[in-house]
Amino acid sequence: MSFRRFHLTIGCALAASVLLAVPGQTQNAQTILNEAKSAPGRVDITGKILTKTSPDCADFDVNYTSNITDLQQQRRLEGAVIVSADADSCTILSNSIPNHDVGGGSPRPFVTPVTQIGSAFTIPRRPRAAARPSELNHRRFDAILLNGVVVHILSAGCYDPNGHNPDNEGNVRVGCRDDDPWLIDPMSPLAPFAEDDHHGHTQPDGRYHYHGNPMALFNDAPGPDGSPVIGYAADGFPVYGSYFRDADGNVRKAVSGYGLRSGNRPGGHDNPGGVYDGIYRSDYEFTGAGDLDACNGMTVNGTYGYYVTDSYPWVLACLTGTPDPSFNRQRR
Repeated sequence: MSFRRFHLTIGCALAASVLLAVPGQTQNAQTILNEAKSAPGRVDITGKILTKTSPDCADFDVNYTSNITDLQQQRRLEGAVIVSADADSCTILSNSIPNHDVGGGSPRPFVTPVTQIGSAFTIPRRPRAAARPSELNHRRFDAILLNGVVVHILSAGCYDPNGHNPDNEGNVRVGCRDDDPWLIDPMSPLAPFAEDDHHGHTQPDGRYHYHGNPMALFNDAPGPDGSPVIGYAADGFPVYGSYFRDADGNVRKAVSGYGLRSGNRPGGHDNPGGVYDGIYRSDYEFTGAGDLDACNGMTVNGTYGYYVTDSYPWVLACLTGTPDPSFNRQRR
């Protein structure tokens, strides 16, 4: 798919007001799609590269759609995102279908086919840092991108000392706790997960989501100010692509402050042993040697934001601000 640069402009928020969405509650995905398609000023963002670097979500007050292919099921899918703003916050409605094809390059089919799922998220227009960062957890989405797809960094897989299905580093079980010491990093090339060319796959309910760089919405040809805003974290701070303008005026990729631990993991029954090679999140430690803080963010020109990186933690490792309840995962 060839990606075309595209500048999102302020659009009509009528559709969002018609839907009367309640953030954090399950929405009707088909209704979101129908409203987005019929809204005045609707814009097709299929395969588009964004350019706006403004951190204010109100600058993306627009209704847009996409038309893509599920390469595993050989079917067409239509995506819809509606952003509306008021004085204090924005609401992002989505049917969870991205603006790019899905399923390509995955080593095996997704367990559940990609499914339309309606969601609503609240983004504060003036987010603030909290007294202490919030840890990521399985019960909350980490970010919503402007193509309507969530980022959910943590996998549900971890080391299983009693398992019998060998992988590259031992045995794996699912349904692991947030504080499990050996959570698998799904972005590791050693991880036994079926991700597509966009580092995405589905959850059991069919929701397509990313674990890392979406390989969409931005590219390696940034503008003079760096990569665009591609979405918003659960605390309201923007998520940028990989590039920023540094203090010397150079536009370059942001470098993570994490690195692999040296030596070997603990052994014994409850630990996997072996060298720290990156299959587990605990294989990494924050050294502060890069551009970004422990949450994978930094302040540039007075604006704090997270940056997509080529190495762990890929998008973000914690939340600098307070997550909005609308990002809590809802039972369906």
